[in-house]
Amino acid sequence: MGLPDYKAYNAETYPLKDISNLNIAVLRTEWNDDVVSQIQSSCISTLKAAGITDEQIHPYTVPGSYELPMGAKMILTSTIKADAIICLGCVIQGETKHDDYINHTIARSINHLGLASGIPVIFGVLTTNSKEQAIARAGGDRGDKGVESAIAALKMISLKEKLATQSKKISF
Repeated sequence: MGLPDYKAYNAETYPLKDISNLNIAVLRTEWNDDVVSQIQSSCISTLKAAGITDEQIHPYTVPGSYELPMGAKMILTSTIKADAIICLGCVIQGETKHDDYINHTIARSINHLGLASGIPVIFGVLTTNSKEQAIARAGGDRGDKGVESAIAALKMISLKEKLATQSKKISF
């Protein structure tokens, strides 16, 4: 089983009503800058290829992946009307188990923020055993977390729009 094709956003399958009104926050970490810069670049390129303009993309930086949930919460409670928040980072296993604690905490927290707010908060964090694995998943032969994250955000915005237009009916 191969990797899904995340090369482009499919506007026919996941239509967006008015792309000109969307605002997407792209929150990234400082740690593992070479890898995170690559996934941020591919994320933004994917959003632009889908029709999102520079003015609609709001980039922010936090120190590390552990701070991603707090940064996302700050965005959610700010004056920016974000239609989605894409959280990008890279946690590489070290000599201790710190990566397990960080990865579990941020995954749960990012998921909770999305559920609580009703705004898609995308987990675009690489959780790898080595730098080589991170590079392979940041546009190498194992995919591109930046592209995947941008497309996930667009698909979730599309789903939210679709469900907002459907009336709720109870049938027996």
